[in-house]
Amino acid sequence: MKTELLELRGNEGDAAVISRASALLREGGVAAIPTETVYGLAARADCEAAVRAVFKAKGRPQDNPLISHVSSLEMWERCVEGVSEKAQRLAEAFWPGPLTIILKRSKYICEAVSCSLDTVAVRMPSHKAALAIISETGIPLAAPSANLSGRPSPTTAKHVLNDLEGRIPLIIDGGPCEVGVESTVISLSSDIPLILRPGIVSLEMIRRILPEAELSASVLREPQPSERVESPGMKYKHYSPEAEIVLLRGSLKAFIDYIRPFITAEVWALCFEGEESLIPLQCLCYGKKENAASQARELFAALRRLDELGAKKVYTRCPEMSGEALGVYNRLLRAAGFNIIDLEGMGEIEL
Repeated sequence: MKTELLELRGNEGDAAVISRASALLREGGVAAIPTETVYGLAARADCEAAVRAVFKAKGRPQDNPLISHVSSLEMWERCVEGVSEKAQRLAEAFWPGPLTIILKRSKYICEAVSCSLDTVAVRMPSHKAALAIISETGIPLAAPSANLSGRPSPTTAKHVLNDLEGRIPLIIDGGPCEVGVESTVISLSSDIPLILRPGIVSLEMIRRILPEAELSASVLREPQPSERVESPGMKYKHYSPEAEIVLLRGSLKAFIDYIRPFITAEVWALCFEGEESLIPLQCLCYGKKENAASQARELFAALRRLDELGAKKVYTRCPEMSGEALGVYNRLLRAAGFNIIDLEGMGEIEL
């Protein structure tokens, strides 16, 4: 299969690019499209064959549900059995934007999207091109990240091309993603609103709208093999480069002391901006220590860059485990396969 790459240039020619993607999607094809979080591999959410093509292109496990993307509240209402008052309040506060809401699935959404669960995850992206493509297609679009399953999520069209060239027909290049990590996912399918995947919309922000919201235990622990999941990013090792990631929790001094015996050409450090001159390993930065938004924006590109640089093992500075940084921590925890060491106690952290 030949993969076509079409660039959005911010001019009158963009309408033709959006129409090209929308026509392909209406016909049951798949296309990689930009969103504010990461690039998504889109297909119409009402078509079983189209959704199966997404799973095939990514090599995605068949029990890992997808998020459906809408461009209007009316389109959202097609996807679910009913929009609750809690869901309406969250949508008013955070949509369009990087929050996904799980409710009971309507029959309009095919079972393959939700992996036969009776719920469906839906969000309204804020990226103008994504909204335009969904709107012109006229159908909710199921769209997981546009990468090979398990790899770091793509935040540029080049990342998508590197993973999926020859596997999909079309990539729409909308430039680098503004947010850089996937959306926060909250389930409203039971009495307690439950965050299943953290993102840039934090628990603290959600509690301003729904004070009773809780964080799922699965955010910080490895799920059991037989555990059924409601949200993407929960069950499998995700976001991983070829290099082995080891997450080190503790001060910069403890980090430096720990890594001194491991200085070789194939061992790298993933650190915060401004720390490079202090660390006795080859370093790559992923944002500023006190700026979770910059960490989110740069993380996945940094993980991909480590492979390009030939890193085999990467000791990684640990972000905060709260607020907006929790989403970054969650991605690194899974990229490391839950391999995290507490430098203060010099032992593995119990999860």
